[in-house]
Amino acid sequence: MPPHDLTEFGDLPVRDDEAMRRAIELAHAARRRVGRWPHVGCVLVRDGRVVGEGATGEFPVGPHAEVAALTAAGDRGAEGATAYTTLEPCDHDGNTPPCTEALIAAGVTRVVSALEDPDPKVSGRGFDRLRTAGIEVQVGAEAAAAASQLAAYLHHRRTGRALCVVKVATSLDGRIAAADGSSRWITGAEARADAHDLRADSQAIVVGSGTALADDPALTVRDASDPRPAGPPLRVLLDARGRAPATLALGDTSIAPTLIVTTDQAPRAAVDAWRERGAEVEVVPFQRDAHGSGVDLVATLELLGRRDVLQAMIEGGSHLHGALLGAGLVDRLVAYVANTLLGSRGVPGYGVAGPDTIAGAERFVLQSVRRLGDDIRVEYLATDSDPGRS
Repeated sequence: MPPHDLTEFGDLPVRDDEAMRRAIELAHAARRRVGRWPHVGCVLVRDGRVVGEGATGEFPVGPHAEVAALTAAGDRGAEGATAYTTLEPCDHDGNTPPCTEALIAAGVTRVVSALEDPDPKVSGRGFDRLRTAGIEVQVGAEAAAAASQLAAYLHHRRTGRALCVVKVATSLDGRIAAADGSSRWITGAEARADAHDLRADSQAIVVGSGTALADDPALTVRDASDPRPAGPPLRVLLDARGRAPATLALGDTSIAPTLIVTTDQAPRAAVDAWRERGAEVEVVPFQRDAHGSGVDLVATLELLGRRDVLQAMIEGGSHLHGALLGAGLVDRLVAYVANTLLGSRGVPGYGVAGPDTIAGAERFVLQSVRRLGDDIRVEYLATDSDPGRS
């Protein structure tokens, strides 16, 4: 991207929050290409003008955002500049050299970062290295916005688990299917397109065996608003007893990778059939508790975390939604509510028993409400799911 002229702000110098908001915009545009890396934006400002900007490149070759911005600035363009970056610059060798060294070599004199990186390999070391080199470091500009943008990454690095995003499309009375099980289509085209964008922003799409058997979904990303150069998300089937046959659409691993998460309750023949079709199979403990039985959900989210899944989008069904809610594992809930009623015989969207009294009802924190044609999209966070402190 070409450097941007910030003279629109008049004779006043560019404020930290203005430059950081631009860095956040750059990071957003990079979100689907970075793989397991965090999507980061960086803006270099000298004498009131942007001299370079960039965002994280495609995993695994990069570059990281700081190096992309320095490259855009060119020879000596960053000398004496302030670097605004949405996350702490790294100070270790990995797939790319340390960003701190690049900033120091370029002559940057000040670094403003929205957040400290909780990754144990970083975690303040980048800031320490910059300060040791005599560079002024300031942390916290637009921190809330950056933390919201990087919520999945921050959660993953702090807990080791994938961020659990439950997506559900329901009628006005909270049903996901009619009495006969039919569910296509509860919502309209705009809501379905938005759901594909949510898929594209995730590294894994997860369903339970009941949904796989009822709907035979492909779980692919179609018609997303922006491309996904990092490749299709991992399709994950949770099937504790090996109920779902490998002949389902998820067995076509030529279009996207498939992972079967099962337990020692599954027949060996069912497991072998999935492997023969190219799917990976992982075994986790069998879990039986007040919310039902199935795969151990904490172990599953940890397994996905070890596979570098930052965000797992849960697409059903009702039993899986209820088990995750009952276990307190839902970090984010995105509900598409359609303009129809399916009545008491319809299939409930959330298969959870619920509290005995209203005082025991779980509350979520409203994040946004949007109209999508005749439907609405409502997004909530769990009450204990602060994007900045997962």
